[in-house]
Amino acid sequence: MAKLTETQTMILSAGTQRADNIALPLPKGLNGAAAKMTVTKMIQRGWLDEVDADLRQGEPLWRETGDGHGTTLVVTDAGLLAIGIVPVVVKTMVAIRKHAAETPEAKQPTPRAGTKQAMLIEMLQTAEGATMQAIVAATGWQAHTARGAMSGALGKKLGLVVTSVKEDGRGRVYRISSNTA
Repeated sequence: MAKLTETQTMILSAGTQRADNIALPLPKGLNGAAAKMTVTKMIQRGWLDEVDADLRQGEPLWRETGDGHGTTLVVTDAGLLAIGIVPVVVKTMVAIRKHAAETPEAKQPTPRAGTKQAMLIEMLQTAEGATMQAIVAATGWQAHTARGAMSGALGKKLGLVVTSVKEDGRGRVYRISSNTA
């Protein structure tokens, strides 16, 4: 393993923490001729690579090329190995981060109007709630089917919180909390 300076180690380590292993910005205090000399040595050793910067993505510029474009610095596989990191692990982490950023938020399912499920939700959202006998009579379901619908379809799929309370004279009464609907 090559002998790295503290500055080189900081540049390479910071690059592994950024999207696409971009090595910029350089550490504070490293600028001008010192920055150019450090980066040039790292490029010669194959630890950094100068690539076209995607300005639309907001990638930082290392230098302008004169034709309206610019370059940025990327940590190479050799640079990763120089600080003891296996490149496959870093590439996997970058892919996971990209996938997480690109994955759209899951669309919440909504019940269709006029279905037994919609009828059940309507019954449970009233202030008085609904007893199991009332649910069975309204939907034509058996009691175990109604309980499964409240637990599975309403609770797990739609994210509604169904509560049950034993009331004198009525028995067990089911309700959907008003703050979750």
